[in-house]
This record gives sequence, C-alpha cells and structure tokens, in this order.
Amino acid sequence: MDVNNNTNENSASNSTRQPRRDEPEHRINNKIRVPKVRLVGDNIEAPGVYATAEALKIADALDLDLVEISPNAEPPVCKILDYQKFLYQLKKKAKEMKAKAVKTVVKEIRFGPQTDDHDYEFKLRHAKEFLGEGSKVKAYVFFKGRSILFKEQGEILLLRFANDLEEFARVDQMPRLEGKRMILMLTPKSQKK
Repeated sequence: MDVNNNTNENSASNSTRQPRRDEPEHRINNKIRVPKVRLVGDNIEAPGVYATAEALKIADALDLDLVEISPNAEPPVCKILDYQKFLYQLKKKAKEMKAKAVKTVVKEIRFGPQTDDHDYEFKLRHAKEFLGEGSKVKAYVFFKGRSILFKEQGEILLLRFANDLEEFARVDQMPRLEGKRMILMLTPKSQKK
C-alpha cells in the first residue's frame, strides 16, 4: 500500500518538473510586468520608452500584440506585431537555416598493416568515389594482436594513400595512433572547412 502511494507521489512530482508546452516563448501583452518598455518596430510612429500600460493601449488600438523581444535590455525591448505570424516566421527561418546547414558524411576505409596492392587499389577507387560525392574519408589501419609491431608499415600505407589522393583531397589529420587504430582524415578539395 505504501509503495503505491510513494509511486503516485513521485509521478506527481515528476509532472511538475516538466516545462509546460502551452506557455509562449516570449512574454506578451499582460504577461509583461515591468513599468516601462522600449517600443521599436514598423507599427510605431515614435519609437522610444513608454509606460507598459500605454504600450498595451497602442497595441490594442492596432489590434495586435505587444511582444517582449529583448527581456534583458534596460528597459525591455518590445514590438507591436501579430504574435502568431511572428512565431510562424521564426519557425520558417529556423527550418531554412536547418536546410542550409551542410551535412557532413564521413566514410570509413579500413586497411590491415600488410594490405596487398590489389586491395589497396580497390580501396583507393572507393575513396575517390567518396571524395567525388563530397564525403570526408576516414582511412585507418587496424592492428590486431601482435600486428601493432608493424605500426611503421601502417603509417607508410596511410601516407601513400594520402599522396595518391592528393589531387582529390586535402589532409585534415596526419596519421595518428589511437588505441589499435592509426587514423588519417581526408576532406574533398572542393569542400570548405
């Protein structure tokens, strides 16, 4: 019986910790509780500092919302605008920014410390394809067991790989041993850092 009561109390306390989703991101209209605000924007004939009540009357007369844009300023900066339209434009801008963000794809190519020439050429062709697509290439030599003794061979192999791809890519990271892997990072030459 006590266990159930504790569980109910915990679930009730957990629900109070979560932020409410129906609260707006910005304070609007009567939620702005400071004595004075600085009005800016297109709808204002005389931008400047106004009493909050007066700013609310101006917004009401225009049938728009008083929205706090910069709450940390002294006095807080507010705009008179249609709040729903403002939120829509913010979401639209965020979506555009996300679409414009460059998505970097990293393709991995794995070698052994004693990779033969046929395998090397096969992997070199794949690396050229990946770089041509605009993907970064992470080439690494994986050392199993006692093959760590051949780390010099692994480094020579990766340097040869970088040299063969010189016209397609630039080296971001020279061969470096990380645990049982020696890693080389390549970026396509057409891609900016």
